[in-house]
Amino acid sequence: MRQKVFYIGRNTQTINHFVEILKNDIEFFKSAAELLKNKQYFKGLSNPFFLFEKDKLNSDLVHISTIHKNFPKGYIVLVSESLDKIERTAYLRNGILDTISPNAEKDKVLDILDYHLKIQQKVDAAFTDTISTINSFRLPLWKRAFDVLVSFLGICVLSPLFIIVAIAIRLESKGSVIYKSKRVGSNYKVFNFLKFRSMYMDADKRLKEFSTLNQYKQEEKEVDKKEIGDEPLIVDDESVLMVSDDFVLSEEDFIKIQRDKQKNAFIKFEKDPRVTKTGHFIRKYSIDELPQLFNIFKGDMSVVGNRPLPLYEAELLTNDEYIDRFMAPSGLTGLWQVEKRGGAGKMSAEERKELDIKYAREFSFLMDIQIIFRTFTAFIQKENV
Repeated sequence: MRQKVFYIGRNTQTINHFVEILKNDIEFFKSAAELLKNKQYFKGLSNPFFLFEKDKLNSDLVHISTIHKNFPKGYIVLVSESLDKIERTAYLRNGILDTISPNAEKDKVLDILDYHLKIQQKVDAAFTDTISTINSFRLPLWKRAFDVLVSFLGICVLSPLFIIVAIAIRLESKGSVIYKSKRVGSNYKVFNFLKFRSMYMDADKRLKEFSTLNQYKQEEKEVDKKEIGDEPLIVDDESVLMVSDDFVLSEEDFIKIQRDKQKNAFIKFEKDPRVTKTGHFIRKYSIDELPQLFNIFKGDMSVVGNRPLPLYEAELLTNDEYIDRFMAPSGLTGLWQVEKRGGAGKMSAEERKELDIKYAREFSFLMDIQIIFRTFTAFIQKENV
């Protein structure tokens, strides 16, 4: 049975072309709004496939972002003849994973569909096999009691600071005060991760400044430009272009990860031009992390634990050697954040993973207290977590 395809667009000629190729395996919607009004089509589909017809850049980005948020595991392909570098970056950052010509030959269309289906089956199988072969982690009673007490007191005491920071964020740039993203925590459970927004709403316009700011630029490897276009890309996260609150991946590194399954996803930029003045300050002192007290109170996270990961990165850590890092609570602070503090931003991905696994195997009340104490004393340092 061929995979169902959902086309968003109005070009009759292009629609007829894809109908000729896919026959009854394609559904059409004139807009993203119409698509979202007909969610019955997606019942039972965890990884829907979308063809999005290119129109005007700004409106396209809004619609693509909306589709991506409603279907975080969906695979969105842009139907377009060509893209310039700015458009390519903008579309990728907002959820597009590949492009296809409106007049693409049948073999090309079917190859993209087959590639998507095989990758998703492999990812789903990896998660299913991993979860079925491990024991579920259960938070100890002492740790949950400590989390509830600390988070409740923290919310009460820091509520004036919450108000001040919220006002400062809104005065400097319009947009939501709280940033939400999907994260994977204990037992691979996905939840909404909360932070104070620290970036401008037009952050995509500042991406061109990144090339001179990458701390790890000397470690980057060249990607064969020819090879990039040979097969579709696949990623499963709301932070496309690999933009996260803790790190940013260049487009080249993003593609390299998808091709070679590399495991190093911890990359940072110094003096990130997307970050507001308020954002720099709240990041420096980790104030942007404080809304996670609500995550802790709710039970999504713990005060101390391993940092919850973006979906795409968690998918790279389903091997047996990394399972243990998910057999521990997700934390506001943790072992690698205080280990080698001051140089933690330059800690390698492998070192962080090893420390996560160490905490999962050895955590105790005494270790948690030590980590909390070291976190507070580290605030005087100038490095971000």
